[in-house]
Amino acid sequence: MPEKLSVSSRVTCPGASENNSMEPFKILSEQEVEEIHNASLQVLGEMGVVLTHPATRAMLLEAGAKENGDRLLLPVDLINQCLAGCGGPVTTRGRNGKVVSIGGGELQWHNLGGARDIYDTATGKRRGATVQDIRDTTRLLDALDQATTVTPFFTPLDVPGELMSLAMYRHALPFTTKPLQGPGVQTAQEVKFAVEMAQVIGPVQEVLTMSVSPVSPLTFPDEMVASMVEIARYGIPFGPLPCPTAGTTAPLSLAGALTQQNAEVLASLVIVQSVNPGLPMIYCGRLAMMEPRTGTSIWGGVELGIASAATVQLGHYYHLPVNVYGLSTNSHSLEIQNGYERALNAIIPALAGADELSGIGEMGAGVMGSLAQIVVDNDIAASVRRTLRGIEVSEASQAVEVIRSVMDGPRTFVAEKHTVDYLRNGEIFISKIAERSTFDEWHLAGRAGMAQHAQAKAETILKNHQVPPLEQQQERELERIMQAAEDELVH
Repeated sequence: MPEKLSVSSRVTCPGASENNSMEPFKILSEQEVEEIHNASLQVLGEMGVVLTHPATRAMLLEAGAKENGDRLLLPVDLINQCLAGCGGPVTTRGRNGKVVSIGGGELQWHNLGGARDIYDTATGKRRGATVQDIRDTTRLLDALDQATTVTPFFTPLDVPGELMSLAMYRHALPFTTKPLQGPGVQTAQEVKFAVEMAQVIGPVQEVLTMSVSPVSPLTFPDEMVASMVEIARYGIPFGPLPCPTAGTTAPLSLAGALTQQNAEVLASLVIVQSVNPGLPMIYCGRLAMMEPRTGTSIWGGVELGIASAATVQLGHYYHLPVNVYGLSTNSHSLEIQNGYERALNAIIPALAGADELSGIGEMGAGVMGSLAQIVVDNDIAASVRRTLRGIEVSEASQAVEVIRSVMDGPRTFVAEKHTVDYLRNGEIFISKIAERSTFDEWHLAGRAGMAQHAQAKAETILKNHQVPPLEQQQERELERIMQAAEDELVH
C-alpha cells in the first residue's frame, strides 16, 4: 500500500464563501478522495509515466525517480516534496490592472479555448474560424460581466498551422483589458514567443497563465515536456490540462478515470515543481466520457459534471485552486439539449466549490462555438452565481413585520420598501435574454427565440463596445514578434 500524503486540513469550498450557510456539495467522501489519491500514487510508483526528454529524465532520476524502459516511476517522497512547495490562490491581471484571484473565494469563469469552427445562428451552418473571429469573440467577452478572464477562442485557419497558437494570443491581446490566459502550446519555441508577446503588456508572471495537456494515458512527449520546462523557468502560473476520455484513453469507470487523470496532474506537477519549486499551480481536469455506440467523446452527459465535481474535491485535497469544464454540450445548435446539458454540467461543479469554470461559448464537444452561445452562457453563469448565494435567513429577510404591515393594510407587497430593497440586492435573478412574458404577449409581439435574441445582442455589443487600444509601439512590437516566429517556425 503506498504512503499517504500528509494533508493537515481541507480547503474551504469557495462556493461556500459566497454564502456562509451553504456547504459544498460532495460527490466523494473524504475517504474516497484519499483512496483515489492513494491509487494515483500506486499508478505513478508502479507503472509510471512515459517520459523520454533527456534533460528532464535525468533531473527526475537524480531526484529519486526510477527507470522502467521508456517510463519513469515516481516515488511518493518526490511527489510529497513537490506538493509541499505549492498551493493556495493563483492571481493574474489584465492590462487594465484588474487582478483576478483563482482560488480566492469567488467563482471565476472563462470561455472555451481553441475551437476550430464557428456556428452561424442565422443559417444554422458552421465554417472554419478566422483571425477576425478571434478579435470579435475576445471583444464580446470583454464586454460581458460574467467572463472574468478570457482565453483565445478559436484556432484560426487563415494563418499557417505553425503559427496558429501564437496568432490566437496575438490577435486577442488588443481586444480585451481583462486577464488573458495563454494559448495551448506544444513546444518550447511557442512558449518563448508567447512570453515575448505577454511582456508587451506587463511582467509575464503577472499577466500570463499557461496550460499543457499530457497525452492520455500517462504519456509526456519530448516537445511537450520541453514546453512545460520553459513555462516553469519563466515562472508562469501553470495548469496541467489532462483530457482523458473514459473508455478509450482512460478506464471506463469514473473512479479509474479520475485516478488516471489525477496521476497525470501529479506527474505534471512534479516536472514543473522540480524545475521551479513553488511555481503557482492550478489543478485542471477535462475528463470526458466515451459514447458507447460510437466511441466518440461525450462532453454533454451528466457524468462530465459529476467527474468535474470529483475533480474539484481532488484538487482541493492538495490545497490547489481547481479549474474544470462547466458549460459543455455535444449539441451542434442552440436548442433544448444544449441548454439542459450545459446547465447541469455547470451547476454540479459550481456547488462542489470549483474555483474556475470554463466553457463559455462552447458547442459540439469543444470543436465549435458561437457569438450567441457566448451571450446565453453569460446569462447561465449569472444564474449559477445567484444559486451559490443561496438564501439569506435573517430577521430582515424573514420579514415578519412587513407581513404584519401588509396584512393590516393593502394586502400587496409590490410597493413595500422591503420589496424594492431586495430587488435591488439581487434576490431575484433578472435574465437579460430569457423569455418572461405570457404566451399571448410573446406571440402577438412576434418575438424571436433565445438564440436569435442572443445573436442580436451579440451584434449590438460588437457594434458599440470599444476596447482601449494598445499603444502603437506595442502593436509594432507584437508584429515584430510574430514575424520572428514566422521566420523561425514556418518552413
